[in-house]
Amino acid sequence: MQLKAISAATENKAAQAIAIRSPRREDGAAVWQLIKDTESLDDNSMYCNLLQCSHFAATCALAELDGEVVGWVSGYIPPEHPDTYFVWQVCVSRKARGRGLAKRLIAAVLARKVCAHVERVQSTITSDNKPSWALFGSIAETLETDLTRQPHFKREVHFAGKHDTEFLVTIGPFEREALPVRSAA
Repeated sequence: MQLKAISAATENKAAQAIAIRSPRREDGAAVWQLIKDTESLDDNSMYCNLLQCSHFAATCALAELDGEVVGWVSGYIPPEHPDTYFVWQVCVSRKARGRGLAKRLIAAVLARKVCAHVERVQSTITSDNKPSWALFGSIAETLETDLTRQPHFKREVHFAGKHDTEFLVTIGPFEREALPVRSAA
């Protein structure tokens, strides 16, 4: 399976009711609230989310259900690694869980022209974050490629003992194919 499998494997009637699109500046506050309402996520400032919804809109995506923001992925392409999409944060509200939405959000970004040269996905994950390990493991499995992990930001060295070690997860390389994502705008 290739990239198109990310979308195809998660589409169903319930998932199709959710629209995925690029964020706009006006979405910053709603994204901030979604993240704040999700206990397991680190909070960012609202200003950070405003910048993500404007400066980084091409590499972020949000999901709406009946006009309400129910999903979010933020990420970027590191300047020194133009073949890599780094996922900063993924968030799905309780209302939209169990529909493969996190995977669809990432697929929507990967389908965009800005990601035409991407052949790796990266993120950092703490060892106890089971949902994120499951998501990224599933993406690697769907893409039929490797997932590697190594300590990246260490508890004592980088976080002054105040946050668990973050492991750098790398998926890929994988072959590029067009993603048939209906709402990848």
